[in-house]
Amino acid sequence: MKKLLHIIATPRAEESRTLQVSEAFLKTFKEKHLDWVIDELDLSKEELPSLTVKRLDGKYMLAGGKDLNGEMKEAWQEIVVQIERFMSADAYLISTPMWNFSIPHRLKHYLDVILQPKYLFRYTPTGVEGLVKNKKLVVITSRGGDYTDTMRSADFQEPYLRFVFGFMGIQDITFINAQPMDMGEPVQAQKIKEAQEAAKKIAARL
Repeated sequence: MKKLLHIIATPRAEESRTLQVSEAFLKTFKEKHLDWVIDELDLSKEELPSLTVKRLDGKYMLAGGKDLNGEMKEAWQEIVVQIERFMSADAYLISTPMWNFSIPHRLKHYLDVILQPKYLFRYTPTGVEGLVKNKKLVVITSRGGDYTDTMRSADFQEPYLRFVFGFMGIQDITFINAQPMDMGEPVQAQKIKEAQEAAKKIAARL
């Protein structure tokens, strides 16, 4: 069976406006893709490995073309578990609010853990090669303001995520941005509804 990895970067659970849109996506996805399983990774509950000095030393060893062994290999086991879970998926859904014009710190921590040389990318004579091939990513966000026009230059969320996942090899990336969320209840309700409809359509054809 194929697997969709749902990475949740909001700690607000049922209060999350982001997850209201993601729930619409997942409902349609489950109806249309009966042969898929959904692996939910809630970053507010997941105990991510810390990036200690020893683990960072391992990163530099890998970047230099060396293999990990002994205590260094053992120190990296928690990182490898997260990488293998990520790589085992056939497609990805990220549910993330915008925090301070970018992503929540737990999502940044997760990306810092999994984005490792020899695992998700490698250096070649012609440059960096992403190793996450032929996979799709959908990112569902909610933002307090509207970043489609005059505030576009303050959006450090979508450009960053497009670059990071593109760096690891994912080129098929779709964003569903529910915005603005902080301009009154009527506007919020309408924009969530619009994002939910867009999410359903994308889920059906993923």
